[in-house]
Amino acid sequence: MSQLATVAKPRRNTELLLLLLALAVGIMANALVNLNLGRTFDNDFYTQSTVLTVLSLAVHITLRFRAKYADPVILPVVVALNGIGLAVIHRLDITKGDSAGPRQWLWTTLAVAAAIAVIWILKDHRILRRYTYISLLASVILLLLPLIPGISAGDVNGATVWIRLGPFTFQPGEIAKITLAIFFAGYLSSNRDLILLAGKKIGPLQLPRTRDLAPMIVAWLASVGVLVFQRDLGSSVLFFGLFMVMIYVATSRISWILIGLALMVVGGFAAYQIFPHVNRRIDGWLYAFNPEYIGGDSFQVVQGLFGMANGGLLGTGFGQGSPEIVPLANSDMIIAAIGEELGLVGLFAVLCLYALLVARGFRAALGTRDAFGKLLAVGLAFSFALQCFVIIGGVTRLIPLTGLTTPFLAAGGSSLLANWIIVALILRISDAARRPLDLSPNSMNEQQKEVPTL
Repeated sequence: MSQLATVAKPRRNTELLLLLLALAVGIMANALVNLNLGRTFDNDFYTQSTVLTVLSLAVHITLRFRAKYADPVILPVVVALNGIGLAVIHRLDITKGDSAGPRQWLWTTLAVAAAIAVIWILKDHRILRRYTYISLLASVILLLLPLIPGISAGDVNGATVWIRLGPFTFQPGEIAKITLAIFFAGYLSSNRDLILLAGKKIGPLQLPRTRDLAPMIVAWLASVGVLVFQRDLGSSVLFFGLFMVMIYVATSRISWILIGLALMVVGGFAAYQIFPHVNRRIDGWLYAFNPEYIGGDSFQVVQGLFGMANGGLLGTGFGQGSPEIVPLANSDMIIAAIGEELGLVGLFAVLCLYALLVARGFRAALGTRDAFGKLLAVGLAFSFALQCFVIIGGVTRLIPLTGLTTPFLAAGGSSLLANWIIVALILRISDAARRPLDLSPNSMNEQQKEVPTL
């Protein structure tokens, strides 16, 4: 009989209970939009509620069969965020006469289907370690696609990050953050000992050897390249920040963080001095209420701040505010729309959901037994945290506003697809982390063998 080192429970019933609560949040949000805007519960409402329920239960059932020890909290949190986002986009569509809602429902269906496929096909996350350098090549290709004539969608809202696929546009950089995380995790888990070799010591800091700085320099140049050629400040910060955190987790050396921050400051200052679009973005942040900027570069942020101030503590209620006044309210500024109509309490509730999602990702990393899985889970979970910090910090004028999307809330198909795939990978890693360790002789022999195939 097999001996088990720990006794773990699948917790799928707990997940189902939380999932029903999450579905209630999304469906009730949509119902409040219709009630407050004087609309009836038509066939679209019942169809959308049914689709969201079926998609969520499909992921739940997939986990029961393919990853029964996966974290029981992650899926309900994501469903709640996705449901709230769909309700807010639907609310903005009604007052603006837009059609972003149906597109978001289509992308939600495709994204959930992709997540189910990842969970079903990927039996073990360690398989991805084999594709470390293929992931790097894929990342380079994905980042270059928007610059290729013929498929590039050109300049969209000041950034060249989109490609055109028939009637649709797609942002390859959203998928690149996944392939980059796989590359960083594979490279750092394989070369950790070399990177830890002692270099010069300055005071309490143990600096890395010059040759080991090469990956950070490459990551820094890549992020600067995204900023220069694609004019996308948000993705530039995301890619470099992702590498900084993963190398710190791999080495536990604060010197890497200090070097990375120094490179970021140098690159940011140079970009501010050289590139007009960066200069305008930062000046619009610093002097947002200056008459010279309030009608132009800072108009979006200022309107969002006034909207959130109008919401106060408890908000105006779904459909009772005027978030449609803010440009790009359903994408870049959806946090401002939520802040106005749900108030500070509602906004804090959304932030708590994000904090819970990131914490469960880190918990999966702590429980995983292999270095690659730890680094990959940390990188993927941190990508959510950094995206939220960058976009919410920009909306609240803590930092300059960038073009990143708010995960699962904002309108944007490529972002939604990438984030659901990230959730699927974290669920797969958490399943490996929580699965009981079989200490029987046959099992121990199997663990010594090569990583299993697909």
